[in-house]
Amino acid sequence: MNDMLLSIIGGAEEEAFSFSRLGEQFLKLFSKYHSLGDVFDAIGGYLGKSFAQKALIVGVLIALCAAMLGVSLVLKRFSFIGDGLSHVAFGAMAVASVLGLTQQKMVLILPVTVFTAVLLLKTGKNRKVRGDASLAMLSVGALGVGYILMNVFSTGNVSSDVCTSLFGSTAILSISDFELYLCIGMTILVLAVYILFYHKIFAVTFDPDFASATGTKSEFYNLVTAVVTAIVIVLAMNLVGSLLISALVVFPVLSAMRLCRSFKGVVICSAAVSVGSTAFGIFSAMLISTPVGSTIVVAQIFVFLVFTLIGIFTKKG
Repeated sequence: MNDMLLSIIGGAEEEAFSFSRLGEQFLKLFSKYHSLGDVFDAIGGYLGKSFAQKALIVGVLIALCAAMLGVSLVLKRFSFIGDGLSHVAFGAMAVASVLGLTQQKMVLILPVTVFTAVLLLKTGKNRKVRGDASLAMLSVGALGVGYILMNVFSTGNVSSDVCTSLFGSTAILSISDFELYLCIGMTILVLAVYILFYHKIFAVTFDPDFASATGTKSEFYNLVTAVVTAIVIVLAMNLVGSLLISALVVFPVLSAMRLCRSFKGVVICSAAVSVGSTAFGIFSAMLISTPVGSTIVVAQIFVFLVFTLIGIFTKKG
């Protein structure tokens, strides 16, 4: 009995020590900033550098596109298509590295990911291989093949390369001009699609059969959504990495749905949440030297919890 009590007390002391140590580590992150003015001065210093400007522009544009596309994907229960396509993009990136296409990797990654998105759209209607099963096969298969290729043919640090690809690391801080212009072009395309075909997307999202019956080309709009989603997923790999891309698609939409009840309200609110949390995550990562992708995801989780609490108290009121 005494031994049991001693072990419980020892475990409690060890847990308290770990919590205090965690608090110390957390405070150490902000120890170099003595006031709020120091934080703003540091942010101003970063904004004067071109790499930070590119990272912020690309991050905000990707977040905007992902959130707007995410509304249709979440409501149609296609949330995990982002996860699956990101794994396929990881496999294509590994092949591009093996072929020596380090600087022109988008030439291979984009077509492969877009083709996979179209393939998933077609196989989703196959009764022999259901959409979720084909998504699982392609995503896990591409991830496994990609990791093997990086191990067999890599000449650098495999662990570092894999970590950067899967979790984003600091890749967003080394954005090329081509990726910047591609993000700007894709944002214009996504906004144009939503503005011009808003009512069609609304109809296809909630009732594709009824939309087809009324003359709307449901398959065409689904194809456009799949292709644009694939491109956004590829671009988002530099921001949050392959494993965290679903957060950009899912969290802002779910957060918006805690408060908004209309389709338009969810689209606008999710876009605002995504852009705000991404900008906050990028600045926070720069200030306290944490991984950009993980910091953005943590910010989105915090926003989701806050919106959930607000939604609960609003319903009670």
